[in-house]
Amino acid sequence: MRLLICTQAVDRNDPALGFFHQWLQEFARHFERIHVVCLKEGEHALPANVFVHSLGKEKGRSLIKYTFYFYSYIWSFRKDYDAVFVHMNQEYVLLAFKLWWVLRKRIVLWRNHKNGSLLTLIAAFLSHTVCHTSPVAYVAGFRNAVRMPIGIDTDVFKPNGNADPSSILFLGRLDPVKRPEMLLQALEILMKKGVVFTADIVGDPTPGREAFARELKERYSSMPNVAFKPAIRNDRAVVAYISHGTYVNLTPSGSFDKTIGEAMACGCVVVAANDVLRGVLPEELLVDPESAQSVARGIEEALGMDEASREHLRARAREYVEREHSLSLLASKLAALYKS
Repeated sequence: MRLLICTQAVDRNDPALGFFHQWLQEFARHFERIHVVCLKEGEHALPANVFVHSLGKEKGRSLIKYTFYFYSYIWSFRKDYDAVFVHMNQEYVLLAFKLWWVLRKRIVLWRNHKNGSLLTLIAAFLSHTVCHTSPVAYVAGFRNAVRMPIGIDTDVFKPNGNADPSSILFLGRLDPVKRPEMLLQALEILMKKGVVFTADIVGDPTPGREAFARELKERYSSMPNVAFKPAIRNDRAVVAYISHGTYVNLTPSGSFDKTIGEAMACGCVVVAANDVLRGVLPEELLVDPESAQSVARGIEEALGMDEASREHLRARAREYVEREHSLSLLASKLAALYKS
């Protein structure tokens, strides 16, 4: 099976999308040849059967040129791919479905956002299959929807047993949707209670939202046990996970943030606001992302665990990721979709 993939970026230095580089390395083991059309191309080192074609965002091309190159690529390679995988961007389906249907190319759309629109409905209808990882994703109830693993490379993301149990990690975009301000408010509560901890806030804002991040840093940079650090690329995030005892993720339910699975695989005790983890994490570690008091209670519970309880939870969480959400399982299930 030969595959065409349409995605946002192929760049292992991208702190938000660098994980897709690992996905492509694994996909290459399951498909004969892969052509990747991406909006932006950066640094990559991919197997010989993966070919990357950029629409030119890194060169400053216009929207008109993006569209021209997109149609040029999908037409030029039409005899060199059998099916299509559209990752996250429904626009690719809306632009190309007529050609792909005429050419009898099976379309699989990956979309995992909580919110959607009429265009999402149309793109999902025009796709043979639409994939999601969260049971409350916008597309989860569609007739052609399939729930998939989140795709964690457990050979890369694994513990080393040297984490500081009093250390806390936040790793992600410094955007309102990630609720870093609620975490910082919770840390203020814990500090006033005399709870001993250190916290690293790792990440940068999405372009255009710098003011939000700047206000956070101005307000909380005086906290002596809290450090703000710049975003890191995905394949280096493992160093951050394995050096921290607790990982906090306050993204509300609706999508399944990959960093949660990465942290679990690396042995962190996870405090999260995502209902998809109910039954996976202890109830006391599932918090309300709208309540600093709730977040503080969850973090205090994690910090207060004895070593035996902590080790039991770590082992159970990693086993869950290996069983349900590994990258190898994701690649196998994706390949199976095209054979069904």
